[in-house]
Amino acid sequence: LLLSSDSPLSLELSAKNNMASPSATLSLCSAFSAHCSVAPPRSLSKPSLSLARPAIGFLSTSAASTSRPAFPAAPKFAESAVVAEPETTDIEAVVVSEDKPKREEIFAVVMVGGRQYIVFPGRYLYTQRLKDANVDDQIVLNKVLLVGTKTHTYIGKPVVTNATVHAVVENQGLNDKVVVFKYKPKKKYRRNIGHRQPNTRIRITGITGYEEYPASPNVAV
Repeated sequence: LLLSSDSPLSLELSAKNNMASPSATLSLCSAFSAHCSVAPPRSLSKPSLSLARPAIGFLSTSAASTSRPAFPAAPKFAESAVVAEPETTDIEAVVVSEDKPKREEIFAVVMVGGRQYIVFPGRYLYTQRLKDANVDDQIVLNKVLLVGTKTHTYIGKPVVTNATVHAVVENQGLNDKVVVFKYKPKKKYRRNIGHRQPNTRIRITGITGYEEYPASPNVAV
């Protein structure tokens, strides 16, 4: 604090000094009031340590600082889990269930044109050309050698009596071409012949008439 000449403290000091020596006290008070000041007391707090690295080169000390740039605080989200609702549409899916008939658990071994075929309802097969058979005709195969079900087996001797296999003719066609090549050396003989065997495609529709034949139970192996 600066003590001016008009302050009460300076007047009190000057009054006390006048009692000792008037001339010396006056000069001292005037010098004291002009040049002296009272400094505030020093704080006892510990000095702060700066960890900033010194500037190198042309960089000033003000440019080098270890403080990170302040970013805006991220918004806090609620701790409750967010459950996504399924998307709904105006159109409702309609599932149409088609009741398909189950295939019978039955099979048979039938002979057609000297060949044996394993057949079951719903299967189609190619056989030799059936004479006098047109497309979509219903035919009956009588040479049934064996009939098997889920519980019994009917073995023919040589055929199962009264057992019949019902079928329908789907197509009359030809097999793939077979090339027949003949050659005789030193005789100038060459023959190249192609042949396509006619066939008939039939589809099995059912197996009946085997119930009255004596059957043997199926034995699990």
